[in-house]
Amino acid sequence: MEEKITLCGDNCIACPRYNAHSEEELRNVAELWYRVGWRERIVSNEEIKCEGCSSHKQCTYQLVECTKEHNVDKCNQCAEFPCGRISSMLERSEAYQKRCKEVCSDAEYDMLEKAFFDKQNNLRK
Repeated sequence: MEEKITLCGDNCIACPRYNAHSEEELRNVAELWYRVGWRERIVSNEEIKCEGCSSHKQCTYQLVECTKEHNVDKCNQCAEFPCGRISSMLERSEAYQKRCKEVCSDAEYDMLEKAFFDKQNNLRK
């Protein structure tokens, strides 16, 4: 499978948010993100649209800022890897994985698993 791995170990190529382009696809992703708990409400298509991580985006785990501070492109290039931020992110991801198993269809879960729940392995690439 082709990959585009983010700072936190997500695989953009498998991500439904990254791959959503039509108004309907974006709306479906916004609804899924709300159901899973990644958003407090169903957000607009403009807000849910994603073109991948970049240095100007805000990171939930402050990893963009941290990599800048440590002068590395990715977390696994840092002398402090794995650090407390990574451990906290992985714990949070495990909780989201359990939630996804509860509220997603099998197809939705499979899609999210490929995109978000192999972080630990992806971070080591």
